[in-house]
Amino acid sequence: MSRTGKRTARLNEQLKRELSHLIRTQVRDPRVGPVTITGVDVAADLGSARVYVRTSSLGTEGPTLDGLQAAASYLRSTLGRILRLRRIPEPVSYTHLRAHETLRYLVLRRVREKKKGGGGGGGGGGG
Repeated sequence: MSRTGKRTARLNEQLKRELSHLIRTQVRDPRVGPVTITGVDVAADLGSARVYVRTSSLGTEGPTLDGLQAAASYLRSTLGRILRLRRIPEPVSYTHLRAHETLRYLVLRRVREKKKGGGGGGGGGGG
């Protein structure tokens, strides 16, 4: 995996952790119930990000996504203070994934990361 690819992967994971914490503890919008951040994909230029979420209740996807979109600028500015990055990716969209879609997303992401990394031989990778 290239240096840039590793950095983006680390940033994806860090944003996922921080967003999960911020949404759980700081977002007071009543439309946003319990959500799980299942993934974050930051663009190569680090200018934007797609955030994948899963709600705990059926039928709450629309209001939850609206609430998250409304809180996007607050989350971005708070992430800027926490992470101290020169440029914080702007969440361009929050996308709801159902349980089976989440599994598919995670598998495809792992395959894509292995391809970027040169697809190293079998053996005992980490994980």
